[in-house]
Amino acid sequence: MSKSKSKDNVILFISDLHAPYNHKDAIAFLAKIKEVYKPTKVINVGDEVDYHAMSFHASDPDLDSASVELIKARATIQQLERLYPVMELVNSNHGSMVYRKAKVNGMPRHVLKGYNEILGVGEGWTWTDDIFLKKENIFVCHGRKKNSEAYAKQMGCNVVQGHFHEDFRIGYTNAPMKTVWGMNVGCLIDDDSRAYAYNKVNPNAPMIGTGIVINGVPRLIPMNLDKKGNWDGEC
Repeated sequence: MSKSKSKDNVILFISDLHAPYNHKDAIAFLAKIKEVYKPTKVINVGDEVDYHAMSFHASDPDLDSASVELIKARATIQQLERLYPVMELVNSNHGSMVYRKAKVNGMPRHVLKGYNEILGVGEGWTWTDDIFLKKENIFVCHGRKKNSEAYAKQMGCNVVQGHFHEDFRIGYTNAPMKTVWGMNVGCLIDDDSRAYAYNKVNPNAPMIGTGIVINGVPRLIPMNLDKKGNWDGEC
C-alpha cells in the first residue's frame, strides 16, 4: 500500500486494545500505521482498557489484581497517547467499567475521577457516547449490531464499529437514495492471555487489526502474524 499524501483526509479507527491484555506488538503496529498512512484524525472505538479484575463476570484469580492491572494498562495507554496525543474515544462496555461498577454500588458519578485522570492522559483525549462525522457521513459507535452493513442501512449512513473481536470486514448496501457501507475493525488483543479464556469455545478466532478511511473510502489494515503470533512488521 502506498503512503498517504499530505493532502489526504485520513481517519484511523482503533478498537478493542483491552490494555494490558493487548497484543504485545499493538503499539508498534499503530506506530507503523502512523508512519505509513499519516492519520489526520484518530478515533478510538472503545474498550481501550480491559478491567478484567473489575468485571461483572468471574475474574481469573491467577491474573493481576485490579490495582496492578490498572498500573499496567496505564503504561500501555500512555504509550498510545505519546503516539497519538489527540484522540476521540467512544464510550464502551469495558472502557466504562469503573463507572458501571460505581453505579451498581450506589456511588454518584460526581465523586469519581474522570477518564483522563484514571488513565493518566492529557486533555487531548476526549470521550463521548457516539461520534457522527458529518463530512464523511460516518456514524461511529462501540458496537450496536454485528452486521454492520445492516446497521448502516438502518441508520442511513456509513457505520464504523468495534466490539465484535472476530469481525473484520467492510460491507456495502443500499439505503434509501444512497449506497452506504459498514466497517467492523476487529481488535488488538492478545488472544493467548488468560483474560480471554472465555473465547476458547468460539470457533472464530479474533481478527487482529484496525480500520482506516482515506478520502471517504474505508480500508482494513490487518496485523499480519506468523505461526508464533508475532507481527511481521508490515501494514
